[in-house]
Amino acid sequence: MQLRTIQNKIFELRNQKVMLDFDLAELYEVETRVLNQAVKRNIKRFPFGFMFQLSKAEYEEIRSQIIITSKSKTLKSQIVISKTETRGGTQKLPFAFTEQGVAMLSAVLRSDKAINVSIAIMKAFVFIRQYALSHKDLTEKLKELENRYDQKFDDVIEALNYLLQKDEIEKKQSKRKRIGFR
Repeated sequence: MQLRTIQNKIFELRNQKVMLDFDLAELYEVETRVLNQAVKRNIKRFPFGFMFQLSKAEYEEIRSQIIITSKSKTLKSQIVISKTETRGGTQKLPFAFTEQGVAMLSAVLRSDKAINVSIAIMKAFVFIRQYALSHKDLTEKLKELENRYDQKFDDVIEALNYLLQKDEIEKKQSKRKRIGFR
């Protein structure tokens, strides 16, 4: 399983990195309803913070992200999977699983495929976390450099303005009519 494929299925919702039930079902090679039934049978394993159901607004936002990213040839299957399921006119909103919820899925599904997929997903979450931390460090260093050099550039600009004003003042003084003792 490719790390990039998994990373494309990780979204940020409610300030958390999550994966959606239909994407997880695709990775585990089970139907979404089977995955959700397994979760409901073992709901005690999924306390608050492990999973949550998306609101309509969140789902629409995610769908637009999926459609935007699906322009690449490797993600075409996500459009088909992400189409809304309707039964009796009501839309089923997907569940979002946090990193802990995804880890718990391997215990619930109990197949070799589920274990291997969960390991790959955990590696993707770790990679994203490390990537974010390294960017955070770089951002802080850039801000530090910017602050240090902005102060120095402010001093240089102030000195240049003084010199420019000094030249202008001297020009004005030389053009004035002189009076008094020479």
